[in-house]
Amino acid sequence: MANKLEITLNRSTIGRLEKQRKTVAALGLKKIRQSVVLEDNPTVRGMINVVSHLVTVKEV
Repeated sequence: MANKLEITLNRSTIGRLEKQRKTVAALGLKKIRQSVVLEDNPTVRGMINVVSHLVTVKEV
């Protein structure tokens, strides 16, 4: 079974670069304190690295 990651948006995307806004949206996050559970794979890890200052990540 593949590992899963719980990703929570903690900071607003207001005033952030367009790339960061689109990355947050691509992760499926729309509101602050919203969480999503995604598969742990290199694509998702790369997206998390782009917005690491806006989200928290927890292994599930």
